Amino acid sequence: MMDNCACGQTTVRDEAARWFVRLREPAVSIEEHLQFEHWLNEHPQHRDEFQLLQGLWSAADLLPAARLQALCETPPARNKRRPLVRYAVAASVLAVALGLGLFSGLNQSGSYSAEFATTLGERRHVALPDGSVIDLNSRSRLQVRFEKGQRNVELSEGEAMFNVAHDSDRPFVVESGSGKVTVTGTRFDVRRGASDTRVVVEQGTVRVQGREAPGDVFVALTAGLGTRVDAHGNVAPAYAVNPAELTAWRSGKLVFNNASLSEVVEEVSRYREKPLTVSNDQVGQLRLTSVFKSDNTEALLKALPNILPVAVRTHADGSQEIISK
Repeated sequence: MMDNCACGQTTVRDEAARWFVRLREPAVSIEEHLQFEHWLNEHPQHRDEFQLLQGLWSAADLLPAARLQALCETPPARNKRRPLVRYAVAASVLAVALGLGLFSGLNQSGSYSAEFATTLGERRHVALPDGSVIDLNSRSRLQVRFEKGQRNVELSEGEAMFNVAHDSDRPFVVESGSGKVTVTGTRFDVRRGASDTRVVVEQGTVRVQGREAPGDVFVALTAGLGTRVDAHGNVAPAYAVNPAELTAWRSGKLVFNNASLSEVVEEVSRYREKPLTVSNDQVGQLRLTSVFKSDNTEALLKALPNILPVAVRTHADGSQEIISK
């Protein structure tokens, strides 16, 4: 756990630099995310210092490594009081940039590309060089491509939560299947299923459209709204959702609120080595309301026959099927 900024000789700026570095490491626990959110909300200065770091990081996109190195060198004594250049923070940013190989992925035009993926049962927190943050769910994969005028992400598999840093000059575009989501800065979840893409907005506004649709044909979503894009690029009208329930996977939970058993099976299969299926449409249309842990889907299978008129059949290959009792 990070030391409180009021303890010892540490400063708010030191704490912000430590969090900035830690959140860009590959493995960050849920507990650490909660600690960071608590620290961020303790005082406005905490958020100000952290946003300053994000700004410096973004500015590094346009600076050659040698120039940033020069900015981080210890200044002459006569310049120690210059308030504009924050040498300790800049040095922290440089350390992170060099440690992650930032300058090998960025050129002087601000371009950046990377690919991120998770395995069965893994969740991953990814910090991007523009200050945006992505949380990847189990069995997910995406590609990131930043260019001077636009930030592009392709979600090729799974689910991701996006917390997008505002930049009106560079829209953030997420493509998933036949759908496309465009924002300048907001917080939203995109889930790519077998036959459609679901979009849920937690904060801000997004524009959802078919990938091949004209620019003026879209569905606008605000906080608490969601939609789906089918395989043909048709976008459903916006409908009310509970973002906290639909993104509970970030804390290791599966929340089902009057969900069809077909939807439950598709979601649970993401967390199992072998697929889970339903025997027919009649079983698939049964509804379930419950909460389970994503790392213990066996508990769900044991509970189902006590909740619904179903049984679980195990096949020779280890896969399982939900059938009528």
